[in-house]
Amino acid sequence: MISKAVRLARVDTGAELAAALLLMVSYPLIVAAALLPSLWLFVTAGAVSYISDWYLHQRGTYLINRLSKARAGLSIRVLTRELIVILFLARTDMGDKSLYFAAIVCFLCFYALQAPHSALLTLIRNRRKLPFSTRNIDLNGLWIPNAPSYRLTNRAAEKMLHLDLAAMVGLMISAGTDNSVYGFVGGAITLLLATLYVLALLPYLGAKRLPANTDKALAFMDGWLRDYRPTTVLFFSGSPDSAYQVNMWLDTMAELDGRPLVILRERFILPQLADTAVPVLCVPGAVHLMNMDLSSVRVALYPANVGKNIHMLREPDVKHVFIGHGDSDKLASVNPFSKAYDEVWTAGKAGRDRYALADVGVRDEDIVEVGRPQLARIEAGSGEVPADRIPTVLYAPTWEGWTDEPGNTSVILAGEKIVRRLVETEPPVRVLYKPHPFTGTVNPKAKRAHERILALMTKAAAERAADPRFAEQTAAGAADQSAARAELARIDAALAALAASGSQATDDAEASRDAAADQERVTKAALLREEWNAAYWRSFGTWEHRTVSGPMPHLYDCFNVADAMVSDISSVVSDFIATGKPYAITDSAQLGETEFKRQNTAARAALILDNKASRIAELVTAVTDVAHDPLRAARGDLKDYLLGPDEPSSLVRFNTAVKDLAAKADARLAGQRLLGEQISEAGEDAVASEGLAVEGGLGPVAG
Repeated sequence: MISKAVRLARVDTGAELAAALLLMVSYPLIVAAALLPSLWLFVTAGAVSYISDWYLHQRGTYLINRLSKARAGLSIRVLTRELIVILFLARTDMGDKSLYFAAIVCFLCFYALQAPHSALLTLIRNRRKLPFSTRNIDLNGLWIPNAPSYRLTNRAAEKMLHLDLAAMVGLMISAGTDNSVYGFVGGAITLLLATLYVLALLPYLGAKRLPANTDKALAFMDGWLRDYRPTTVLFFSGSPDSAYQVNMWLDTMAELDGRPLVILRERFILPQLADTAVPVLCVPGAVHLMNMDLSSVRVALYPANVGKNIHMLREPDVKHVFIGHGDSDKLASVNPFSKAYDEVWTAGKAGRDRYALADVGVRDEDIVEVGRPQLARIEAGSGEVPADRIPTVLYAPTWEGWTDEPGNTSVILAGEKIVRRLVETEPPVRVLYKPHPFTGTVNPKAKRAHERILALMTKAAAERAADPRFAEQTAAGAADQSAARAELARIDAALAALAASGSQATDDAEASRDAAADQERVTKAALLREEWNAAYWRSFGTWEHRTVSGPMPHLYDCFNVADAMVSDISSVVSDFIATGKPYAITDSAQLGETEFKRQNTAARAALILDNKASRIAELVTAVTDVAHDPLRAARGDLKDYLLGPDEPSSLVRFNTAVKDLAAKADARLAGQRLLGEQISEAGEDAVASEGLAVEGGLGPVAG
């Protein structure tokens, strides 16, 4: 019941739900207190409204945003409280006194100050915005002064509006003591603080406090591009939830020969970008991007098929490559848009065949098999589960997708059954649930099913903790797990300190100025994340069920600790095949095993589950007894087909493909120059010949 109320109220916790209810109840109580009038009820209800409002803003709840959409935003709520105060004063014997009128004037002046305050913040924000944002690019030489203090700009409207608290307190004290002085003093403090807040922002509109204008900034960036001369660009545009698509390629870009550059199109991707020392240039404006000097770029790599790619695809001197953000049998992997690129790079031969079967206009000679460089961290399984622990099965379903097709995800129709059968199976297994981060963002059914799975996992974890079969192991590992949790806390603090050391800026212009390349910090962060991952898996028993969410631990780290996996048709399956471990795929669309395997290459070495998950026991048997793993050889063959050979390594093949394509781009440019020279020479010869003909009297005779 409470969980349903939390969901309906658009809050995350029971405490937030309580604050939301108190906020809603407090306003009728304030009105009632004003009409009675009752000072103590008014003060109590008013305090509740302030505190609950403040708490919900601190938590950043979605409810606060929805209240604004419903015309009940913070300014309306503050104004309502102030009007009720006027009503309260009118209902008391203070209604005829000067304080009553002073309170009205105070609140009118206070609201008059909101306009310049808001206008100044907007002007400062707009005038400090550069036409680009950067990371790991030296902007020394470009004028970027410090931004206003974070205390002035963070949640500024909330801070400004809550300055009315001094006037409110003063008026209440005056009402209780019948002494008007307190009300006058409180109102004066409110107006003084509001005026000082506005005045504190004014200096930041001065010319010396604003960054270089757009023309100067773009000219500087063109100079940097001419000096750096990038050769390979990773070009990305996407939604706020799609940062993982570019993050998965950052390590590969860092390993490439030449001079790599990441170009982003949306500023909101930057804060979500993983640590990298590769230069990052974010250019939201299409015109600005198209006018930049990218003449040195020879290869552009695209992880996603999006409309904004056209702003880079228009560069004729660059060879354009679709590399994608995963390798799977989803329709997205054979998008007809792919024929817009010079080449399409796939992991293995399966990707080549996929395009041939789809017949969407991508020519076979334009496909290059480069492997999956990101899979280097995945460890191949030995096929044997150590005798001192039970098997671990990972359930990693994909999300519902933008279409309403039942085959996209198993979460809706089969998720609960899969998890229930796994947690109840004998011999026992440990279940890890790692849902796709987009789960439930489109289809409410998927969100509800996901929440039921979470509840099921919580219940199963509690039952496992009380299982006497694991009591001895629990007691034996308690000290080590406690130490691991302490280690996790230490590493979390170190990572937070490291992140803070690289992100002290108040706004994006300042962040770009201060975000110079720091390979030492990137390396240290990577080592800390490795330590974090090791400590995380030690922090709980190998028999404990666990829901894994968030960016850490990474999906590939889950692969390494799992002995088998259940998933859907997605790149997750293709990547897991690199482990060589057993896996199952759910046929949510109920195509039948034969047709499902025919349509989905990654399913050829999989155990196929129906929506009842009735064959889960077979997957568990394949894990616990290698002799009863009939698909082991098929998985090895499929791995080569999907991901390519182990040697040379995927990174070597990827780097070679980049260099080969860059050489083609150079050859094309050289050919163009030669052809241009030949045409120019031919034109000069023609002109010279015509001139000689005229001099010799062979020209046309005038009529």
